[in-house]
Amino acid sequence: MLNVFFTVDVEIWCNGWHDIDTRFPTAFHNYVYGEAALRHKLQQFQEHGLHGVFFVEPLFATRFGLGPLQEIVGLIREHGQEVQQHLHTEWVAESHTPLIAQAKPRRPYLRQFSLEEQTTLIGAGKSLLEQAGGGVINAFRAGSFGFNRTTLTALAANGIGYDSSYNCTMFGLDSGVSPQEPLLDVVQCDGVFEYPMTVFNDGTSKPRHVQLGACSNYELEGLMWQALEQGRQSFMMLSHNFELLNAARNRPDPIMVKRFARFCRFMADQREHFALRGFHDLAVQPVDVQPAMLHSPVWKTAHRLAQQALRRRYD
Repeated sequence: MLNVFFTVDVEIWCNGWHDIDTRFPTAFHNYVYGEAALRHKLQQFQEHGLHGVFFVEPLFATRFGLGPLQEIVGLIREHGQEVQQHLHTEWVAESHTPLIAQAKPRRPYLRQFSLEEQTTLIGAGKSLLEQAGGGVINAFRAGSFGFNRTTLTALAANGIGYDSSYNCTMFGLDSGVSPQEPLLDVVQCDGVFEYPMTVFNDGTSKPRHVQLGACSNYELEGLMWQALEQGRQSFMMLSHNFELLNAARNRPDPIMVKRFARFCRFMADQREHFALRGFHDLAVQPVDVQPAMLHSPVWKTAHRLAQQALRRRYD
């Protein structure tokens, strides 16, 4: 049995930082209730009896109030899914009440903040999610994977025992966590269990993290079977609440809608091999030796590239 983590980073963006108060209501609707947006994913998971982890970004509430965050959290909990914390520090510069002494200029990565600042920001995000009804928050992911080892110390100080910010294709190798080799499976570091993004070499030998919008179903299914055969402890997948939408975020991308539907059917049909789960009541088994990199054959890469070309028609 392989533990598969289907993680959804839940974010609201206003297409830039100009006039965001005017743009926010439309952006919120499109990202949450738009056809094939957050609510669609939640409904599909509920219908198939699947479990996902929804890493919710809460700092936008320091600009727009707790109500929209409560709405997102309530929707996720209503569909029986798990709420955890995501953090995009771009919002620090937009807060009506300063979260830290030096909020500007805008810093897009958590790793750009000191230990004291990271501890404060993570604590503020956790408090917002708890106020919004998110329940126990015990896992975290930094926005754009922009964390460092200091982040783990800040998480431990806030009572958060799991992190999933490590991505060896983005910042992971210079994060200070495991500087000698890339992390591909669970380790413990500075009192926190690190669950890294699953990464593979595609048919062109290019490393990629496993993301719904960046991998075909053939790739996803083949990689899960490989991970199971390797005896891995976890298979960490990334998605976003807007990933089934076109680039303008105003209508569905039919290829992505079909990809997600097939993924849900596959996971429902293969329950005896793959367990979709979250971070609550998790029995942790860190590995002593990192596994070999997963790989995908060139024909699957070619199929994905053809799909991606078709997707551009819906941008």
